[in-house]
Amino acid sequence: MSVLLADPTTSPPGVHARALTKWYGNTVVVDRLSFTVRPGAVTGFLGPNGAGKSTTLRMLLGLTRPTQGAITIGGQHIADLPDPARTVGALLDARAVHPHRSAFDHLLVFAQAAGLGRRRVEQVLDLVGLTDAGRRRAGEFSLGMHQRLGIATALLGDPGVLVLDEPLNGLDPEGIRWMRSLMRNLAAEGRTILFSSHLMSEMELTADDLVVIDRGRLVAESSLAEFVQTHTAQAVMVSAPDLDGLARALGRARIAFESAGHGLRVTGADTTEVGRVAAAEGIALDELGRVRESLEDVFLRLTHDVTDHESRAA
Repeated sequence: MSVLLADPTTSPPGVHARALTKWYGNTVVVDRLSFTVRPGAVTGFLGPNGAGKSTTLRMLLGLTRPTQGAITIGGQHIADLPDPARTVGALLDARAVHPHRSAFDHLLVFAQAAGLGRRRVEQVLDLVGLTDAGRRRAGEFSLGMHQRLGIATALLGDPGVLVLDEPLNGLDPEGIRWMRSLMRNLAAEGRTILFSSHLMSEMELTADDLVVIDRGRLVAESSLAEFVQTHTAQAVMVSAPDLDGLARALGRARIAFESAGHGLRVTGADTTEVGRVAAAEGIALDELGRVRESLEDVFLRLTHDVTDHESRAA
């Protein structure tokens, strides 16, 4: 970031959820959820619509009271932090801006409440690329510009912890790349970054760690690399001019496969074994390589039977 306001010798706190539970009437939205978000990493928060993500983030920020359990920042509830605006920055709803207020004035209100001045407002406007639009009314902004203004608001206090709900929503490809780089750079400075997104391809490019929930319960918590290794199915894609002959050869070798596009998806052998079978039968190959499921494939498989219980409860 352009200017560090916090003491550089102070380590940013981590986020810890312990048996976090939230009931609405007779419906449980968050169910004994426990996870940790570590400093110095970008943690992706995944779950289908209604899985309890928004409720969890609202409990973290002190906007919703847990029924049981706790979610803390550096071991403290956000209300007990001595200077919460300089500890935690959040983006929950980028459109929560008065439409007749300029971007500069919107930020100035938050800056003054946090004991910051106009100079800091100018710095964050520059950081998010809104310097030229700073005096325009927010009601004239596109969705992408609203997102940048929301991110600027979250960054005002130069916080050690950032909580970002769908920060990529409405951004164009250039804006998505900018946001990805920003989160990575902030994490590299040692900050704690927790963000949710429905863009699985971006999650795969950006996140160091993943927390996946389904129906308010923890499904997975690990590094991205460990998650991919544990949950993705590996296979071999192979194609040949004589595809029927290749299929018969694989069948005789008792190697499992299925048709996939213009080739075969082999799940019962590695590339070396498939190559040997083809060579032994004199079958020329056009393609032979390993493939794995995408993060989106794994996410949909792990959460395929979710229902929108958070929305029903609300």
